[in-house]
Amino acid sequence: MHIETPKNTIDKSAKEVYEFLTDLKNFEKLMPENIDKFEVINEDRFLFALKGMPQIVLERQEQNPHDKIVLGAASDKLPFTLTADINELNETTCEVVLSFSGEFNAMMAMMIKKPITNFMGTLSDNLVTI
Repeated sequence: MHIETPKNTIDKSAKEVYEFLTDLKNFEKLMPENIDKFEVINEDRFLFALKGMPQIVLERQEQNPHDKIVLGAASDKLPFTLTADINELNETTCEVVLSFSGEFNAMMAMMIKKPITNFMGTLSDNLVTI
């Protein structure tokens, strides 16, 4: 399953957005209002839970300065990645696309597609306001 947000233009340099996203505590600012728990475990891991959902631990898996950050689920139960692709437009503006990729059976994919799409949309919308 692959879900991608539309490109969002952000009035910050690619470097500023990259640095914001590599500091994992900043993800709390991007979370939806129905967040139930958020905790930075270490510099490469954080956990969060939305009301009525199980806790998810994300860990940094890859980063390319100023253009890409990949976070992945720390658990093998629901293997997925969350990627931020940052494209510099000029010195003060960039575009960001968030994408979610995971391998799920058809039943699981059907159950999580809408909540994940909404979650990704919220992260993307909140990223514009940083």
